[in-house]
Amino acid sequence: MPRTRSLAWSELKIGILTIAAIVITAIAVFMLTGTRGFPWQRYALKTQFANVAGLKTGSPVRLAGVEVGQVSDVVVAGEQVDVLFEVNSEFRDRITTESIATLGSVSLLGEAAVDITASARGTPIPDGGYVPHGPQPVQLADVTNQASQGVSEITGLLQDVRAGRGTFGRLMTDDRLYEELQQFVSAAGELTRGIQQGRGTLGRLVNDPRAANALEGALRNVETLTSQLNAGEGSLGKLLKDDSFSRSLTGATSNLQELVARLNRGEGTAGKLLTDPALFNRLNTLTDRFDQLVTKLNEGEGTVGQLLKDKQLYENMNGAVTDLRTLVADIRRDPKRYLNVKVSIF
Repeated sequence: MPRTRSLAWSELKIGILTIAAIVITAIAVFMLTGTRGFPWQRYALKTQFANVAGLKTGSPVRLAGVEVGQVSDVVVAGEQVDVLFEVNSEFRDRITTESIATLGSVSLLGEAAVDITASARGTPIPDGGYVPHGPQPVQLADVTNQASQGVSEITGLLQDVRAGRGTFGRLMTDDRLYEELQQFVSAAGELTRGIQQGRGTLGRLVNDPRAANALEGALRNVETLTSQLNAGEGSLGKLLKDDSFSRSLTGATSNLQELVARLNRGEGTAGKLLTDPALFNRLNTLTDRFDQLVTKLNEGEGTVGQLLKDKQLYENMNGAVTDLRTLVADIRRDPKRYLNVKVSIF
């Protein structure tokens, strides 16, 4: 009988030790998993990526850099990949519709992870909801491909330079181009020395204080003119500043527009001339007749034409006018000689 009691007590001690070990193990697991919490303390969420880059079940889920859950499944859904993960319910109010899920990594060459930005704005995402995803981060393979492409381009560039293709390649391989470049450098050096010695306009401007003072005076004059314009002085200044002058100019423009409108409507003589075909035709006919008259006069037709063309007729008329003037002068000097009136009575 005492032996039976001893066996029972031994079994009880083993059971107690086993339970204690399980409790210690559970506490250790909870402490190692950090803020993930127990299964009943987590809730499920989803997100989508075009490429998960090695993300797998058990990968960590981080909120603002703090591990708050882990990936529970990765499923291909058409052209996208659905990532299912569980997060501690404690952080429900920080994972909202304003949060962004991106694909990160634990280290530079380590396993992939899901990074979520914390946001107090927006509405908390319910169980099974999708967290908005951000742009796909640059992967190490992409960097490697870009680096390889860059090396290839540099290699091709060096080959072109060695073959003398392009400006730099010709400069490296063409002696004549090198000599021309050397001559250009020499000419530039000579020009610089000339400027330093005060030769030419630019050299005088750099070295001659009078030229610099003249330029400074011109700039001051321009500044003074600008100040006067801003102050409304002068005709141009009034045009810029004086409202009455501006209104007068606006009125003149309006009157001119009204005059043009009346001309277009055919009002007045000038308007009729512009719009009335009959008046234009009559004026055109009158011009033609005047041209014919001038032509006849130039050809010596008619009395006036002969007067313009016949020199003898012109001289005769000039002589007659001269005699007439002489007669009038004699009559004025001695009117009794020419005006003798006799009156007789029967």
